[in-house]
Amino acid sequence: MDFSLGINARLADGAKASWELGTRLQAILALSAPAYSVLTPHTPLPPPPSIPDPLSAPLAPFFSITRSVVANRTQSNANATGAQPLIQDGSAADPASIGFAVLLANWTGQAQRDGLDYAGAARDQLDFLLNKVPRTGDGAISHRVSQVQLWSDFVYMVPPFLAYYGVITQNRSLLVQAHDQIRLYRSYLRDPSANNLWKHVLLGTSGNDEGHWSTGNAWAAAGMLRVLGTLRSSPYAPTLKAQQSDLASWVSEIHSAMYPHLDPASSLFPNYASQPPGAPGNFLDAASTALLAATVYRLAMLRGTHTYLPAAERCRRALYAASSSSPSSSSSASSSSSSNSTASGLEHFDPDGWLAPVVNPHAYREQGSQSPEAQAFVVEMQAAWRDWVADGSKGANAAARGMRGGVRWVAVVVGVAVVGVGMGVGVLF
Repeated sequence: MDFSLGINARLADGAKASWELGTRLQAILALSAPAYSVLTPHTPLPPPPSIPDPLSAPLAPFFSITRSVVANRTQSNANATGAQPLIQDGSAADPASIGFAVLLANWTGQAQRDGLDYAGAARDQLDFLLNKVPRTGDGAISHRVSQVQLWSDFVYMVPPFLAYYGVITQNRSLLVQAHDQIRLYRSYLRDPSANNLWKHVLLGTSGNDEGHWSTGNAWAAAGMLRVLGTLRSSPYAPTLKAQQSDLASWVSEIHSAMYPHLDPASSLFPNYASQPPGAPGNFLDAASTALLAATVYRLAMLRGTHTYLPAAERCRRALYAASSSSPSSSSSASSSSSSNSTASGLEHFDPDGWLAPVVNPHAYREQGSQSPEAQAFVVEMQAAWRDWVADGSKGANAAARGMRGGVRWVAVVVGVAVVGVGMGVGVLF
């Protein structure tokens, strides 16, 4: 089994919940159609309105998901118009993670092909968020429908949708709103007493989590970067420089808060960053480790910030490390790049391609065995690293100083196979 095929197959098999679908959609773009990803530097927005032939096949699963979501919305709701989420959910935020894809489907002419009202579905999702979901007194949109409650996850789910909607409809105020929602969430969840780590869930009457959940910090940083990429490539970029500066600074702030908590033995984060991995109820988590590494590579490309590249490279290398029982455990670098590698020969993947160890995506204090979002995080990390390499590995010398093996190892990594697939870019994991 090809390693990359296993990772993506498990992601496709497992992604069912609204946020899992939204995360999978982003992973597809990042890996297979970077020309349509807001994280790709120097890609103007709005994107090309016609899908180039070489990208038709890579984007087929992307549009299949959006088609299914919008079709099911119509079939399952007798009143299929008006303010409503794309998927009925207890979370007000998670269904919006699919909104980006619905907007892109409409923009690229899928509505005519499919006979579905993508524009109306996206508009109803926006109307729901802005007018039907409860807010804090200062305007932060709740992550939950039933009560005002703020989750760090929200930053990945909602602000990128608001920003992209603003670009597609030429509504600058929505790009500002995306920034402002992140600013408001940061004002509540950032914990100055913990070196600016973000708390996970606040303000609700039940289900609060004041712990510094590593995946929550990663969700927040990744969402900020998607908004930054959208603002940066939009026609309004010259008038939104202050907002872009804020977002870049806030991502760096999370990096500075998180990376001191990286476990030195494993190069993985604990599930709750401010607690040792061996603390009661805590454990090492590869999911947050992968997504945070992805944000480091993306920030390096979008803003030239290289501070945590050494740490991200340690994490990436650790995640692809050959199992000590594998007969081919020659080096971590070769394990991460060989097209002949199989998941069974890697320490952090089971024979089917599932990443481990991971947090249970449905019970964030528990260790899980299969996490679709973790699979997407690995794809996003690999795509981000590939794009950083293709962009010239800027900051690689700094990264080399932070790695065992120094410059020679970085040179090996830069030389691995990166293959073009039309206008998209494929990668051999």
